[in-house]
Amino acid sequence: MYTFSGWIKLEGSSSALITARLAPDNSGTRCIGTVLARSDCWSFLKGGFVLDWPTQTSVIFFQNADRTPMKITVASGSLQPFSTDQWSMHQKDTIRKRRKRMATIHVADPHGTRVVGATVSVQQTAKDFPFGSAIASTILGNDAYQKWFVDRFNAAVFEDELKWYSTEPASGLLRFDVPDQMLAFVRSHRVMVRGHNIFWENQEATPRWVKGLSPEDLRSAVNTRIQSLMTRYRGEFAHWDVNNEMLHYNFYEQRLGPNATADFFSVAQDADPLATLFMNEYNVVETCDDGSSTVDAYVARLKDLRVGGAVLEGIGLEGHFSKPNIPYMRAVLDKLATLNLPIWFTEIDINNKFDAQTQAVYLEQVLREAYAHPAVSGVMLWTALHQSGCYQMCLTDWNLNNLPVGDVVDRLLQEWQTGQATGASDAHGAYSFSGYLGEYVVTVNSGNTSTQSTFSLSPGDETRHITVQI
Repeated sequence: MYTFSGWIKLEGSSSALITARLAPDNSGTRCIGTVLARSDCWSFLKGGFVLDWPTQTSVIFFQNADRTPMKITVASGSLQPFSTDQWSMHQKDTIRKRRKRMATIHVADPHGTRVVGATVSVQQTAKDFPFGSAIASTILGNDAYQKWFVDRFNAAVFEDELKWYSTEPASGLLRFDVPDQMLAFVRSHRVMVRGHNIFWENQEATPRWVKGLSPEDLRSAVNTRIQSLMTRYRGEFAHWDVNNEMLHYNFYEQRLGPNATADFFSVAQDADPLATLFMNEYNVVETCDDGSSTVDAYVARLKDLRVGGAVLEGIGLEGHFSKPNIPYMRAVLDKLATLNLPIWFTEIDINNKFDAQTQAVYLEQVLREAYAHPAVSGVMLWTALHQSGCYQMCLTDWNLNNLPVGDVVDRLLQEWQTGQATGASDAHGAYSFSGYLGEYVVTVNSGNTSTQSTFSLSPGDETRHITVQI
């Protein structure tokens, strides 16, 4: 596994998308990194790759994405190799530092005297890190599916039920009964939920009646859409994907002008000021072969929107992977992390062109890298269950029997939580443990006396100290 970086500058063009490509022997080339480079300053390219086949010689070269000849200068190039064990050790070390925290339980009697030899038992009751899945209307009335879901996940997103074509299939015909019921389900189980989505720039996902509207009527319709949706659900959804996949499509901006998206964000912010508003895009981390959604294109669009007045506070990465390039994934996350905004994986799955076991291997690689990166604030799987299957990847069959990817998710969820920690208070009346961030209940027994208390482990570098009186 290789990480790769360098500073790039151009001659012969003011700016251009430059790709770094790997050519191993005579087996073709693969993209390993991109940068939007300029002639008046140096631009930082960061990428990576896995060399997972025999090769005698591999060459890294740079070219303009559109193949136009130009002079490309590279400075301070760095290529660092890592074994899979070294990569895994780094992930585990980051998890220990960012997803866990040391805690010490101090046991004392009512006079403040240390109690030595008390039995201390700690149990995690809720996780701090949001890990969830898409759900669909198929979960309504399905008690077994609902139990399966809440036993695993603390976050949800509705697959299609909030999209404009679902809530208003014809002009003025509003249908919120299904999302209302789904919201009641997640609310009753204290599951946080993302709002997906207000608009989708893809013309194929635009309601049929909207496509023929004049610009004036379209502007009125989109304002009504935002107001009806966000007034109804004000304060209910933690996030909103405001204008989905705007790097790839431009239905609204083509008709309403280049400031349409900034206007959407402004109106949405006014309608629900407590919700975090997100960009949401595919092929940012999945591949660097998509020139529409390079990491620099994402950053540039986000900055342009914020300069235009948009209150944009979240980075949404869909995560529809084929074969993942984990070093490249980390490089993109590192670059996005410099924006100091929460990064969420919003729709993770693995393409179903792979067999079930390969899907499971690739999913585990993606989830481990996402969870280990300190800038990632949450993970959502795109695995809403239907009797006919799922979009690309199901965790279970219709009878809720685990498929190989479901086994991976269950194993990681078990790994990333604090099992019951039990021990005795030492000579100082203290019991220490390392726990995953979240909510806890502690039970202390000494002689014939027992007491119980709750506490939370929030992010922090210092040991958390909790005193329990018995």
